[in-house]
Amino acid sequence: MGKLKRYERVYDQLQQLLLKSDDKEARMCTITALLHHKMDHFFWTGFYCLQNEKLIVRTYQGSIACMELQKDIGVCWASINSNKTIVVQDVEQFSGHISCDSRSKSEIVVPLHDKIGKIIGVLDVDSKELNSFDQLDAFWLEKIVSLI
Repeated sequence: MGKLKRYERVYDQLQQLLLKSDDKEARMCTITALLHHKMDHFFWTGFYCLQNEKLIVRTYQGSIACMELQKDIGVCWASINSNKTIVVQDVEQFSGHISCDSRSKSEIVVPLHDKIGKIIGVLDVDSKELNSFDQLDAFWLEKIVSLI
């Protein structure tokens, strides 16, 4: 199945599943699990949330995560600081990349906002392959994150 069709199916499935709870954490858990198991190129899938000006791991699927990301370093902080989705085709080429698992080769990070638009964290997805993410991923992951 093509990536576009898969995202469409995942999005439709999430819309139905997320009706069952308005709890932010429950929604993040469901999104993480569904994305991780339905998208073939997702190696690590999870959320980092801001807490007392620190970026702390929350729900995730995949190998062991970095529990806290050093401030203003790495792709997640770049997304927080710019308040935009960042697609990295080769993590080795991203200055300051934080490697929680050396098998990660490419990454996409999508900002997470609260109801008033304040950034509260990010969705972080890694792949074992170079060039795994593109604007199609960015579009759909932004749309999915907005469901929280």
